[in-house]
Amino acid sequence: MRSIRLFLALSLSLTAASCSIFHRDKPAPVVETVRTPDSPAPPTAARDLADVMGTELQLTPDQTLRVRTILNGTLSESNAAKEKFAPKSPQLLAELKRINISSQQQLRTVVGPAKFKLLQTKGTQQKIAAEMQQRQK
Repeated sequence: MRSIRLFLALSLSLTAASCSIFHRDKPAPVVETVRTPDSPAPPTAARDLADVMGTELQLTPDQTLRVRTILNGTLSESNAAKEKFAPKSPQLLAELKRINISSQQQLRTVVGPAKFKLLQTKGTQQKIAAEMQQRQK
């Protein structure tokens, strides 16, 4: 008789423990979004890129702040262009190229020609890209 009560108590507790009523506090599953080249860049991208560039190019805090301002402007302009024009359209590509050229001219002014040349080297670009990927994880 005692083993039957123990069995019932055990089975009842196991059933209650696995019931979804008692597990409402579980966090929602994490869903990762897949970014395509046409999707807008996240708002934190400019901040993170400016921080990485500041570290890699040994920029002063003032230069890093100015780079962040330039990159924020570039980000908002490119996202607006992606909303305005069809993906991969010649108009979008031309607008993005114009935005890029303008941004590069502003960056060259802020960081100086020597550091801008260093920024354009393949090794520096690879280091910055690797750091940005780490930050997105």
